[in-house]
Amino acid sequence: MSSQDVNELLDLKIWAVVGLSNNSERAAYKVAKVLIEKGHTVIPIHPKAETVHGQKGYASLSEVKSSIDVVDIFVNSSHVGPIVDEAILIGAKGVWLQLDVIDDSAILRAKNAGLYTVMNRCPAIEYGKK
Repeated sequence: MSSQDVNELLDLKIWAVVGLSNNSERAAYKVAKVLIEKGHTVIPIHPKAETVHGQKGYASLSEVKSSIDVVDIFVNSSHVGPIVDEAILIGAKGVWLQLDVIDDSAILRAKNAGLYTVMNRCPAIEYGKK
Protein backbone atom coordinates (compact mmCIF):
# COMPACT_ATOMS: atom_id res chain seq x y z
CA MET A 1 0.00 0.00 0.00
CA SER A 2 1.36 3.31 -0.99
CA SER A 3 0.74 6.92 -0.08
CA GLN A 4 -0.46 7.20 -3.67
CA ASP A 5 -3.32 4.82 -2.85
CA VAL A 6 -4.15 6.93 0.23
CA ASN A 7 -4.32 10.08 -1.89
CA GLU A 8 -6.27 8.39 -4.70
CA LEU A 9 -8.87 7.15 -2.23
CA LEU A 10 -9.15 10.49 -0.43
CA ASP A 11 -9.89 12.10 -3.81
CA LEU A 12 -12.88 9.78 -4.39
CA LYS A 13 -16.24 11.12 -3.26
CA ILE A 14 -18.70 8.31 -2.43
CA TRP A 15 -17.71 6.30 0.64
CA ALA A 16 -19.64 3.34 2.06
CA VAL A 17 -18.68 3.05 5.73
CA VAL A 18 -19.15 -0.54 6.88
CA GLY A 19 -19.88 -0.73 10.60
CA LEU A 20 -21.29 2.81 10.83
CA SER A 21 -24.09 3.21 13.37
CA ASN A 22 -25.53 6.05 15.45
CA ASN A 23 -23.21 5.26 18.35
CA SER A 24 -21.39 8.61 18.62
CA GLU A 25 -18.68 7.04 20.79
CA ARG A 26 -17.52 4.73 17.98
CA ALA A 27 -14.64 5.68 15.69
CA ALA A 28 -16.76 5.00 12.59
CA TYR A 29 -19.22 7.72 13.63
CA LYS A 30 -16.45 10.28 14.14
CA VAL A 31 -14.57 9.39 10.96
CA ALA A 32 -17.78 9.53 8.89
CA LYS A 33 -18.36 13.05 10.22
CA VAL A 34 -14.86 14.08 9.09
CA LEU A 35 -15.44 12.54 5.66
CA ILE A 36 -18.68 14.52 5.29
CA GLU A 37 -16.91 17.71 6.40
CA LYS A 38 -14.28 17.05 3.70
CA GLY A 39 -16.98 16.87 1.01
CA HIS A 40 -17.55 13.13 0.74
CA THR A 41 -20.92 11.42 0.50
CA VAL A 42 -21.13 8.77 3.23
CA ILE A 43 -23.37 5.71 2.95
CA PRO A 44 -23.80 3.88 6.28
CA ILE A 45 -23.56 0.07 6.05
CA HIS A 46 -24.64 -1.77 9.19
CA PRO A 47 -26.96 -4.71 9.95
CA LYS A 48 -29.37 -2.24 11.64
CA ALA A 49 -29.43 -0.07 8.45
CA GLU A 50 -29.68 3.09 10.54
CA THR A 51 -29.79 6.60 9.15
CA VAL A 52 -26.55 8.23 10.34
CA HIS A 53 -25.50 11.87 9.88
CA GLY A 54 -28.69 12.29 7.84
CA GLN A 55 -27.65 9.57 5.37
CA LYS A 56 -29.86 6.51 4.71
CA GLY A 57 -28.28 3.30 5.92
CA TYR A 58 -28.20 -0.14 4.30
CA ALA A 59 -27.67 -3.60 5.74
CA SER A 60 -25.15 -4.56 3.04
CA LEU A 61 -23.16 -3.10 0.16
CA SER A 62 -25.24 -4.98 -2.40
CA GLU A 63 -28.41 -3.18 -1.24
CA VAL A 64 -26.99 0.20 -2.31
CA LYS A 65 -28.30 1.09 -5.78
CA SER A 66 -25.92 4.00 -6.44
CA SER A 67 -22.22 3.61 -7.23
CA ILE A 68 -19.69 3.37 -4.40
CA ASP A 69 -16.13 4.61 -4.82
CA VAL A 70 -14.56 3.53 -1.51
CA VAL A 71 -15.58 0.84 0.96
CA ASP A 72 -14.26 1.95 4.37
CA ILE A 73 -14.29 -1.03 6.74
CA PHE A 74 -14.76 -0.66 10.52
CA VAL A 75 -15.36 -4.30 11.50
CA ASN A 76 -13.37 -7.00 13.23
CA SER A 77 -10.59 -8.31 10.99
CA SER A 78 -12.18 -11.77 10.96
CA HIS A 79 -15.18 -10.32 9.04
CA VAL A 80 -13.23 -8.39 6.39
CA GLY A 81 -12.87 -11.03 3.65
CA PRO A 82 -16.53 -11.25 2.54
CA ILE A 83 -16.89 -7.45 2.67
CA VAL A 84 -13.86 -6.96 0.42
CA ASP A 85 -15.19 -9.64 -1.95
CA GLU A 86 -18.53 -7.78 -2.07
CA ALA A 87 -16.69 -4.49 -2.71
CA ILE A 88 -15.00 -6.10 -5.71
CA LEU A 89 -18.33 -7.48 -6.97
CA ILE A 90 -20.13 -4.12 -6.79
CA GLY A 91 -17.32 -2.38 -8.67
CA ALA A 92 -15.89 -0.20 -5.92
CA LYS A 93 -12.69 1.63 -6.84
CA GLY A 94 -11.02 0.96 -3.52
CA VAL A 95 -11.15 -0.52 -0.04
CA TRP A 96 -9.89 1.12 3.13
CA LEU A 97 -9.32 -1.04 6.22
CA GLN A 98 -9.29 1.11 9.34
CA LEU A 99 -6.69 1.11 12.10
CA ASP A 100 -6.19 -2.39 13.53
CA VAL A 101 -8.33 -3.96 10.77
CA ILE A 102 -5.94 -6.40 9.09
CA ASP A 103 -6.57 -8.96 6.36
CA ASP A 104 -3.62 -9.43 4.02
CA SER A 105 -5.34 -11.99 1.79
CA ALA A 106 -8.42 -9.77 1.32
CA ILE A 107 -6.20 -6.81 0.44
CA LEU A 108 -4.31 -8.96 -2.06
CA ARG A 109 -7.61 -10.02 -3.69
CA ALA A 110 -8.65 -6.36 -3.93
CA LYS A 111 -5.29 -5.35 -5.44
CA ASN A 112 -5.47 -8.19 -7.93
CA ALA A 113 -8.93 -6.97 -8.91
CA GLY A 114 -7.49 -3.51 -9.62
CA LEU A 115 -8.77 -1.69 -6.53
CA TYR A 116 -6.85 0.91 -4.58
CA THR A 117 -6.10 -0.51 -1.14
CA VAL A 118 -5.24 0.93 2.25
CA MET A 119 -4.94 -1.12 5.44
CA ASN A 120 -4.44 -0.24 9.10
CA ARG A 121 -4.82 3.50 8.56
CA CYS A 122 -7.48 6.13 9.20
CA PRO A 123 -8.70 8.70 6.64
CA ALA A 124 -9.27 11.31 9.38
CA ILE A 125 -5.62 10.98 10.43
CA GLU A 126 -4.47 11.06 6.80
CA TYR A 127 -6.44 14.28 6.23
CA GLY A 128 -4.64 15.73 9.26
CA LYS A 129 -1.31 15.10 7.51
CA LYS A 130 -2.31 17.09 4.39
